[in-house]
Amino acid sequence: MRRIITFLFKVLIGFVGLSLALVLLFKFVPVPVTATMLMDRNGMTKDWTSLSNIDRNMVRAVIAAEDGKFCTHDGFDREAIEDAMRRNAQGGRIRGGSTISQQTAKNVFLWQGGGYIRKGFEAWFTVLIEQIWGKRRIMEVYLNVAETGIGTYGVEAGAQRYFGKSAASLTSLEAARMAAALPLPKERSVKNPRGWLARHGNTISARIGSVQRDGLDSCI
Repeated sequence: MRRIITFLFKVLIGFVGLSLALVLLFKFVPVPVTATMLMDRNGMTKDWTSLSNIDRNMVRAVIAAEDGKFCTHDGFDREAIEDAMRRNAQGGRIRGGSTISQQTAKNVFLWQGGGYIRKGFEAWFTVLIEQIWGKRRIMEVYLNVAETGIGTYGVEAGAQRYFGKSAASLTSLEAARMAAALPLPKERSVKNPRGWLARHGNTISARIGSVQRDGLDSCI
């Protein structure tokens, strides 16, 4: 029993040390690849771009669409989590309450899918990146590793694919359409959205002004 406890303790210390080392490394170094990219049967197209070269419309669009409290929460939006749990208990389509910070932690260090074990690791890495990276770096990494289409990762590669131009010059509507597709990038059309998706993109585009006016992007 003592040997087992000693072994588990060493594993725990090793995991903590490795995770801290990776988080510290990626605070300064672009994330080269993620598990999601490696497991994508469609291959991967990506082009790491610094946040200063990504149009502010894109930053505000993902805040408007994904996480309006990004600048004020500590990595977890407890109200959104409780709301998602309440709705999921009622049945129907499963809803998530993940923040941009949680999604970034999952995308960079973990794998897709659910389960309490992965959620536990996600929470650990979320705390680390909030404390070590800060909001600006979290947003920069998120916009570079998020899947933006079939075999396409990051907003620069997405902008080139859909609009034939750099992410540095996206209009509010273009940014909003990319943000609207983020939850299901393989299924949602960015270039020619229809019906609900088109209306959702228009709504996000309108909210970009509110994000700017209310300073919801002030931490970036």
